[in-house]
Amino acid sequence: MERMERTEEDRTGETGPEGRSSRPGGVAKPTRTGDGTPGGAPGGAPGGAPGSTPGGAPNRAMNTFSPADEEKFRGVRRMKLTATGLLLLVAVVYVLAKWAGNSGAGAWAGYVAAAAEAGMVGALADWFAVTALFRRPLGLPIPHTAIIPTKKDQLGVSLGEFVGENFLSQDVVRQRLRSVGIGSRLGTWLADPEHADRVTAELATALRGALAVLRDSDVQAVVGEAINRRADAQEIAPGMGKMLEKVVADGGHRRIVDLVCVRAHDWLVLHDEQVMDAVQGGAPGWTPRFVDKKVGERVYKELLRFVTEMRDMPTHPARGALDRFLGDFASDLQSDTDTRARVENLKREVLGRGEVQDLIASVWSSVRQMIVAAAEDERSELRLRVRASLLSLGARMAGDARLQAKVDGWVEGAAVYVVTTYRDEITSLITDTVAGWDAEHTSKKIEAHIGRDLQFIRINGTVVGALAGLLIYTVSHALGG
Repeated sequence: MERMERTEEDRTGETGPEGRSSRPGGVAKPTRTGDGTPGGAPGGAPGGAPGSTPGGAPNRAMNTFSPADEEKFRGVRRMKLTATGLLLLVAVVYVLAKWAGNSGAGAWAGYVAAAAEAGMVGALADWFAVTALFRRPLGLPIPHTAIIPTKKDQLGVSLGEFVGENFLSQDVVRQRLRSVGIGSRLGTWLADPEHADRVTAELATALRGALAVLRDSDVQAVVGEAINRRADAQEIAPGMGKMLEKVVADGGHRRIVDLVCVRAHDWLVLHDEQVMDAVQGGAPGWTPRFVDKKVGERVYKELLRFVTEMRDMPTHPARGALDRFLGDFASDLQSDTDTRARVENLKREVLGRGEVQDLIASVWSSVRQMIVAAAEDERSELRLRVRASLLSLGARMAGDARLQAKVDGWVEGAAVYVVTTYRDEITSLITDTVAGWDAEHTSKKIEAHIGRDLQFIRINGTVVGALAGLLIYTVSHALGG
């Protein structure tokens, strides 16, 4: 029977006149490309090379034979020889048993002949069934043969539907993910310092890559536009008024007043001559110079006395006047329409200045450099805090059942959304991939993987057929005799 199979395979390669195949149905054998892969095979993807995916890219996984495939196919050939040898053995036994029966060897010859005859029938039937999966037995156009080459696309569609219904359903996905316990496992994994270091390093690498891809001009434009839009959309005077009111109520401004008074006193002490010259320079030209000098000295002394008293006396009247002024100004910022309008106009003028816009644009460059430097430094505060946060998160997830349930719910929801939204795309990947396989090569590759087990069916058919024939012969003789 091995000879019969080889003959049938050889016939598939013969072509008749005008290049038509001699096989029934006139289907031409696919040609081979330069690399040995089938070309022009039925079932190839439209618009692309034979044996390619619908996008036109060759599917080499199914259209090439690896050394492992070749080794498996050699095993299939050995099993074919074994099954065929067993068939020939029972045929020889049948011939000898019939000869012995005709020669008067006794009743036993009939039993042996019946068993051998049934064994041959079983072997031939199973040979036909196994062969019909991959090719037409003896090249005959028998219906429902060469199932894999002719039904490849339908099998791909059925496989895609099977996967979609049984593996990509919402209940199956939820049940499977729930049984995995992703939240608990992820928490235990993150709680390991080595794993936290690894995640931190990967996040730092991803952050540096993202910052490298972003163009400074684009980010600066976005930041500037966001700041300007937020500033235009929100009035700042009431907020400033509330803040100033709270500062005055808490006495927070007094330290600033103290600092100003100290600096003013020190400045007056160091620049006494400049102050007196400034006062003398403003005097009328008709006044005597000694009078101008006396007035300048008097003004300087009074000014220095005022600043000194204000510096040394927390209850100085000027300090109280300043407190009242700031309180009134805080109230006006919140309730006075004219004051609020002036603040808004001032805000627009400040934001519209080129210097301010350049400052806003330069903020991104400084921030980016700071983040990149922190991401590259393993001992930076950024990476240390990220690592500590990951360890803390991992410890919480490992021991907090509520947090684990939340994480599991998030993962389940995301997975269910993907499989329900993109189920057709996922299953079409299967059907389109199978449709892109070359029919003949696919059949050969499948045979290499499962053909050895299928040859055991032939062997079992021979043995079981022989036993069944022996049983039937024995029962019929017992009932008849």
